[in-house]
Amino acid sequence: MVTRFLVCFVFAVAIASVECNLEDPHNVLQSWDPTLPNPCTWFHVTCNYYSSVIRVDLGNAELSGQLVPQLGSLANLQYLELFGNNLSGVIPSEIGNLTKLISLDLYQNQLSGEIPTSLGNLVSLRFLRLQSNEFSGTTPLEVFQLVRYGNLQILNVSDNQLVGTVYRTNTTGFAVTEIIQDRAPK
Repeated sequence: MVTRFLVCFVFAVAIASVECNLEDPHNVLQSWDPTLPNPCTWFHVTCNYYSSVIRVDLGNAELSGQLVPQLGSLANLQYLELFGNNLSGVIPSEIGNLTKLISLDLYQNQLSGEIPTSLGNLVSLRFLRLQSNEFSGTTPLEVFQLVRYGNLQILNVSDNQLVGTVYRTNTTGFAVTEIIQDRAPK
């Protein structure tokens, strides 16, 4: 069954009538009603005191479909937990607009394409877990800069089709960040 998904709640907040393309075989999103004036009553959504969405928890929900660019409109989002689903397609570059994001967990999906350089804008990010997808290319330098100039503590891009090598070093005096990436083939 095709259901209204994340866009539909950026949507109740921003653009209420955009069609979503996620399938929800277990009716996890049954409480997501875009006609409601506020998504804060929906299951798997947490809001702050000002009724602004700060967390979306849809890990292991068996959702399938694609992430939508409108996710980048959730200006106060801190946690986007979409791990362990069957999501496909690319990470929209608009995710890089979520400058308050602390945790981006998209691991164990079927996401592909290159990791967007716009993720380097996420200076509050502490946890970036993208492992077990189908990403290709290299991990952008802008993302690695989050280790040096941001708050990134865990960067896991293993079990993808990425190329390149990350060398471990702590000559910066900053806290050591755990970086997990597959080694380049010899």
